[in-house]
Amino acid sequence: SSQEMTNVTAVLEFRLLGFSSNPHRQILLFTVVLVTYILTILGNIIIISVVTLEPRLHSPMYKFLKNLSFLEICYTTTIVPKMLANLLAKRKTISFSGCMTQLYYFISLGATECYLLSAMAYDRFLAICKPLHYVVAMTPESYTRLAVGSWVIGVVTGFLPCLMVSRLNFCSCNLIDHFFCDISPLLKLSCSDTTVTEAVIFTLSLLVLSSCFLLILVSYLLIIQSILKIPSASGKSITFSTCSSHLMVVTIYYSTMISMYVRPTYQVSSDLNKAVSVLYTVVTPLLNPVIYSFRNKAFKTALEK
Repeated sequence: SSQEMTNVTAVLEFRLLGFSSNPHRQILLFTVVLVTYILTILGNIIIISVVTLEPRLHSPMYKFLKNLSFLEICYTTTIVPKMLANLLAKRKTISFSGCMTQLYYFISLGATECYLLSAMAYDRFLAICKPLHYVVAMTPESYTRLAVGSWVIGVVTGFLPCLMVSRLNFCSCNLIDHFFCDISPLLKLSCSDTTVTEAVIFTLSLLVLSSCFLLILVSYLLIIQSILKIPSASGKSITFSTCSSHLMVVTIYYSTMISMYVRPTYQVSSDLNKAVSVLYTVVTPLLNPVIYSFRNKAFKTALEK
């Protein structure tokens, strides 16, 4: 009936429950998140600038790193400014369209990161396992294709989940038990039957994560195999050091992502959900610049210059 229809379309904005309602804790959290956010933006801008300004860092490996840093800035900016505003606000609201936009960028950029990390693993594989072939295989054109491809496929990946979530009905309750518009709290909140939506999103996450993960895994198995053939210990460690920072970033990224998305949504407490989400929306984007700048000799030298 029309009465029921008006009920269904009533949600024009959501309220984000966020963290605790304790004002002192909110202020503390606000300060910590703000400082982390500023450091993340600065750290990633430094990486982009150093790679751009230092001719010795114009190899594909560092160009990919520049993409990754730009991605981290976008990714954390999708979530953190709104989160900071809500930590100080009395009414922690987000409009329906704002919520869907945030969800879209969050999924797209997350997927793009998956693809970029795979492209970086492929680049390391070529450099270490096929060094003589590398210059021919990783030309500026093939680098551009991989980088642009990662962004384009990422942008496309976000459409379907977002479209499906935006077409769900949200009846009278508009309280999202989270600090941003993530998939699982929105599915929990909907009064539609979410079985199909959940299945499609689960399958898509699994496809994206597992295909990228397999690519990275195979690349690293071949890399390790190559490294083991190097006779000298110093040769082994020098070669491994060129990919150890990438490996650390991949490990952190995948462990958080798999723990979040490749499991049934309803079995996990919302507090644990929020804690893990803070890890990958606030902490991980800061770790990338830290890991790369500390682990990398060429980068450190360029930074000092």
